[in-house]
Amino acid sequence: MHFPKLPDWLVYAAAVSALVIVAVGRQERSDAPPPPPPVPGEEGLPLGPSSPFDPSIVVQVPDKPSPGSGTAFSVGDDGVWLTARHVVDGCKQTAIVVADGRGVAAKVHVDTRADAAVLTTEGGAPAVPMGLDQPLRRGARAYHPGFPQGHPGEAASRLLGRENLVVHGRGARTEPVLVWAEVGRTDTLKGTLSGLSGAPALDAAGRVIGVTVAEAPRRGRIYTTAPETLKAVLGSHRRPAASEFAPSEPITTENYGRVADGLRRDLRVAQVVCLAV
Repeated sequence: MHFPKLPDWLVYAAAVSALVIVAVGRQERSDAPPPPPPVPGEEGLPLGPSSPFDPSIVVQVPDKPSPGSGTAFSVGDDGVWLTARHVVDGCKQTAIVVADGRGVAAKVHVDTRADAAVLTTEGGAPAVPMGLDQPLRRGARAYHPGFPQGHPGEAASRLLGRENLVVHGRGARTEPVLVWAEVGRTDTLKGTLSGLSGAPALDAAGRVIGVTVAEAPRRGRIYTTAPETLKAVLGSHRRPAASEFAPSEPITTENYGRVADGLRRDLRVAQVVCLAV
């Protein structure tokens, strides 16, 4: 039987192809395994500690203070209050409003580490319980009773995570804060929440977990001091046991307006005004 002679180039090509196939077949595979399935949302996940790598929010504070108003709340029935630092920083005459046209003089103790300040007055109101050691979870609700735009009002929010508040201007600093998405407010309240600064951020049990310090209206965000920062600000100031003045019912998105009215009526949450700078 006679077989035709193949061209040399075809023989060489077949040999090279065979060698390539063998070499490829012996290559070590180092592919990564398939990725894990995505986590279904972050609602309910524990909130980790603050980090310098958290996202940042920048605010500009005027170099010269001006008279204004905000919110304060009682942390000691002997006349100890908390508010936002920028409400009273640089104020020469500060007062807690106790009735229409009447106020009680307050001494200001500004803390340089955070947007928070301690006020002291002659006499006080029942303290709001503290919950600064409570674990935080994404999606948790907070309630902010106070005096937005100088009038009684409140807002509700949902915890998103942590950010770093970068302050430019007077009191320049960077501090960790909690960031919340606004989910509700007083029906008639439109526009800015200015004047709510200094209001307590309350959890569902009515405990303070932060001080309201800033907002981003276009994004619908509310910012509060981090619990660990607030603990350092309070220091040795007297605080009552959390059970002493706990609300009689859990706070929800249905009743937070009524709870806020009660806190203001009892002067546990009050308006603070700067009368002179």
